[in-house]
Amino acid sequence: MAIKKEAPGTTNFNDIWYWFLTGEGGERFPWRVRLEQKFNQLLYGLFPGAPRCLECNLPLAGIGGRIMKPFGMGPASFSPLMCNRCESVARKEEGGAEIELSMLFADVRGSTTLAETIPPLEYQKLIQRFYKVTSDVLVQHYAMVNRLMGDQVIGLFVPRFAGGEHAKVAIHAAQELLRLTGHGDPAGAWIPVGAGVHTGKAFVGAVGSKDGVNEIAVLGSAANLAARLSSSAADGELVVSEETAQRAGLSAEQWESREFELKGISQPVSVRVYRLVAEVGAAL
Repeated sequence: MAIKKEAPGTTNFNDIWYWFLTGEGGERFPWRVRLEQKFNQLLYGLFPGAPRCLECNLPLAGIGGRIMKPFGMGPASFSPLMCNRCESVARKEEGGAEIELSMLFADVRGSTTLAETIPPLEYQKLIQRFYKVTSDVLVQHYAMVNRLMGDQVIGLFVPRFAGGEHAKVAIHAAQELLRLTGHGDPAGAWIPVGAGVHTGKAFVGAVGSKDGVNEIAVLGSAANLAARLSSSAADGELVVSEETAQRAGLSAEQWESREFELKGISQPVSVRVYRLVAEVGAAL
């Protein structure tokens, strides 16, 4: 991205964030910003390698990626489709945009009890393995890895990275996460996990102090609902909102319709529930 302020009031960083998350609205940028973008894309295009940063065209792997590595350039911490140089600019400037996206929340069920029953080092290794598996799944499904904290993981499926069918992509990612944590395995899961997916409008952007490192955050009632769906999921369950189900075109097979009363949500919420079984079939 490598976008800098030209003068006070010239560059609207909310517009930049909207472009960053959706790939739309770039025509509203000042001509100098657009020129810098084009220059970076042409310059980095001279170096071979794939994948590339969607913003500046920096090669993130291959020969070009190896050339850039000594200069401290590489993949962003939250997405394999963005470079760390563009990420630093995104984090530096407070701002964001309200967009439609799909949000995946996944939690370790009974983590407090689990931590009390095994040695601390063993618990740390277990959680670290959970983080590694989950991060890999989110990256492979083009999600922004929003947070790895405690016993919870959050993935944001925004149009720029996950495409227009982000609801379906998020569901596939959640199903893969359950499979890779051993749910559906006759021997049982190696860690108990529940997940929730919701599609809706939320604020995504950089929040925090300008004196420190801003956090990439998702805020709003849609994010709260996604978190509640995850909390309501039992071990091995994926709970999907009706909004997400409709956007993804879910079939009735393997999905149970329920209605939940969720804490902090005024009205009952219609959901679809999926549980991975030993013989995994196509769910969509």
